[in-house]
Amino acid sequence: MDKKNTVIGVLLIVAAIVAMYLSPKVAPPPPAPPPAVVSPAAAAAATPAGTVTPASATAPAARPPATNPSNAAFAAVASDASGSTVTTLANDFIAVRLTNFGGAIREIAFQKRDSRDHLVYPDHVGGSEPYVFNALHADPMLAFVDFPGLDRNVRFDLVSQSANDVVYRAVLDGRIEVTRRYTLAPNQSPTTEPYQLRHETTFRNLTDQVVPLARVALSIGTAAPTSELDLGDQLTAGLSNGKDQAFVSRRNLEGGSGMFGLGASAQKPSIVTPGPAVWAIVDNQFFTTILTPDEPAADLVARRVKLFPELPDDNHSAYGLTGAVEFDLKPLPAHGATTLAANFYVGPKEYRRLANTAVFKDDQDKVMQYGFWKFFSALLITLMGWMHALVPNWGVALVLTTLSLKLVFLPLTMKASRSMKRMAKLAPFMKEIKEKYKDNPAKQQTAMMELYKEHKVNPLGGCLPMLIPFPFFIGFFSMLRSTAELRYAPFLWVHDLAAPDTVGHLLGFSVNILPILLTVLSFFQMRLTPTPNADPTQAKMMQFMPLFFLFIYYRMPAALSLYSTANALFTIGQQLVINRLKEFDDVPATAGPGGRPVKNVTPRKK
Repeated sequence: MDKKNTVIGVLLIVAAIVAMYLSPKVAPPPPAPPPAVVSPAAAAAATPAGTVTPASATAPAARPPATNPSNAAFAAVASDASGSTVTTLANDFIAVRLTNFGGAIREIAFQKRDSRDHLVYPDHVGGSEPYVFNALHADPMLAFVDFPGLDRNVRFDLVSQSANDVVYRAVLDGRIEVTRRYTLAPNQSPTTEPYQLRHETTFRNLTDQVVPLARVALSIGTAAPTSELDLGDQLTAGLSNGKDQAFVSRRNLEGGSGMFGLGASAQKPSIVTPGPAVWAIVDNQFFTTILTPDEPAADLVARRVKLFPELPDDNHSAYGLTGAVEFDLKPLPAHGATTLAANFYVGPKEYRRLANTAVFKDDQDKVMQYGFWKFFSALLITLMGWMHALVPNWGVALVLTTLSLKLVFLPLTMKASRSMKRMAKLAPFMKEIKEKYKDNPAKQQTAMMELYKEHKVNPLGGCLPMLIPFPFFIGFFSMLRSTAELRYAPFLWVHDLAAPDTVGHLLGFSVNILPILLTVLSFFQMRLTPTPNADPTQAKMMQFMPLFFLFIYYRMPAALSLYSTANALFTIGQQLVINRLKEFDDVPATAGPGGRPVKNVTPRKK
């Protein structure tokens, strides 16, 4: 029976690895890079702040609407209106390109540069153009959504402009004057955020009668996938009511057949998350928008957007996610006015930036979605930031952070190793007790406890100390999956720490070095570590555990594989030292069950 279980376990592992290799073959092809990403970014970088240019001179080539715009399951990507003009506001961090149609933000390019004059957030690895958020979209950001007379199809007049301020104006039905003002902070200071704008929309009643206002929905942007590996859970929209947060992913809108029919769901045209919304977001893996209104919004509406209409409707790579916040406005008294104002952040998901309470006062750092493990994730990204300040390479900073954790947990590791060695020496007597009292579990348990007490061994002594670092591993995983600083960060042969470290292809399969190296190190580490469990079936199963690492890590970001590989290397070096320390050999050799001395079964040093 034991042999049968071992064979089944090995077959399951092999099946999992085969599925891992075949998954890229059956996955939908990645979308072609949108032409909208490059040209607007270059124009934004080259256009002085406050400049007005024709949209035809800087806009991306207009895309046709989706092939089936009547499909209610998703929204279609919008193209620029004919004759629109673009006004640019810029600082050292972003170039904000506003369109007069809708009086809103068409897109934002991230043009911050490092000390070597390299773009911090390029559009691709080694790219010379900045990444552009909202390059393809359902609506311009902060445009009125589906509001006849004020939406993206309506031309606003440009009233005024300066280096950091733009004002648009339109009149709705000859009764309501709508003024839209955008103000951009020049650069970073302790109390300002360079990725954040201030927006104010003022509704003024031009009549002698009370005018009711309909519910207003403002677009907070369209997030596009950052890679073909994004299966939909990295595109999210969400809100905070000041106490709790709720997030909706693109996957929630897609529906699916579930597993063997369980958990099946239909496609949804939209998902409405009720407020109040103290802040609301739309984000992808590395970049986010955060709208923080002066007065909370009523709710958040999330929809899928088909960004690539040339791809079939069942191709997941064709879609992005858009969000809009809805506000309930009070009726306007005669000649009265009301203002809808908000701060609007569009930038990278940098924890240290979003945790700046001088600027973000409503826990906007929870955009990172660290969840239950936030304490550990926040501690680790902070520590890694300190290391990066000393050694300006994120890969080296990650390795140094891993080493720091190993040193902190060294006392616990030493204690666990001592306990495991003691347990390994008692293994023959534990086996004898199990065989002697196999028909009497109560006596077996009593005999085991007497054996532990006689030799001063805690059966949990080798486990509990090893469980303490576990939250840090989960925290690392939560942190590394959305850390914008690691996007396109190089390390040795790795070109992008936020993606698998593929160095080539063999027979059509990607060759990723770090997961393979981690698997080899894991096998070696197991041979060095004392094994107190004498069950041969479990021992055989444990020998194949490193193959699970290969399966789990192969498609993961290289940063996570680098962390685990560095951790394995440090653990092996640590274990080699521990195995040579005499203090771990002072296990009492007193009599065991039946009056026989305890045999020293510690494996000989090789």
